[in-house]
Amino acid sequence: MVARGLAGRDPEAAYFQTVEEFFVSRRGDPLFLSNADWLLVRKWRRAGVPLRVVLRGIADALDGHAHSFSRERKVRSLQYCAAEVEVASERWRRALALGREDAGSPGETVLSLVTALEEAELGPAASRVAREVAQDLRARVADPPSEVSEWLVNAEKKLLRALARDAGEAENERLEAEVDGVLGPYRERMPGPVLLQIRQESLARRRLEAHGLPRLSLFHGASEDTGAA
Repeated sequence: MVARGLAGRDPEAAYFQTVEEFFVSRRGDPLFLSNADWLLVRKWRRAGVPLRVVLRGIADALDGHAHSFSRERKVRSLQYCAAEVEVASERWRRALALGREDAGSPGETVLSLVTALEEAELGPAASRVAREVAQDLRARVADPPSEVSEWLVNAEKKLLRALARDAGEAENERLEAEVDGVLGPYRERMPGPVLLQIRQESLARRRLEAHGLPRLSLFHGASEDTGAA
């Protein structure tokens, strides 16, 4: 298994690694995840499902299996848990929409992002983009969360491009080498699309964190919760 030390160094890799370790330990079988399983975890990560919610869904699915008539048959794939993870995800989304999660309501999250963008110390290109994004985002505070989330994806991409321009070639190469070094042990175990997503997410997080900025997402902060189910 990949060294646990990596989980503490990169939240993006930790999300995938923790799902694998939890599923393998609960299943009671030394087999690791298949390519299809990794792609399923990638789907949950891209949807912003918190790690603790994924683990709860997996636990519910395997607990149900343990008390079913087919309990003597091994669960061979993480896909077996997909329905329960979706149920747990839907419960989480409803609670979030009602402001019952620690992250607060979507409107509060939007305003916190606006404040962060307005107060960040950035280079010339990123400052210009951040002001534009903050102004547009403030006007969207009452919009449906699904629409705001879709808009934030593109806004973050625009801001990341500006941050990269301000950083310069040498800093960009240093950051990419740092991320590639962390992800090296995963290269032979994960399918290309999963590794690419982890790399992109890790680069984005590090670029933004260097300027005291969070990910531009209504859900991403919650999805990095590493608490157990």
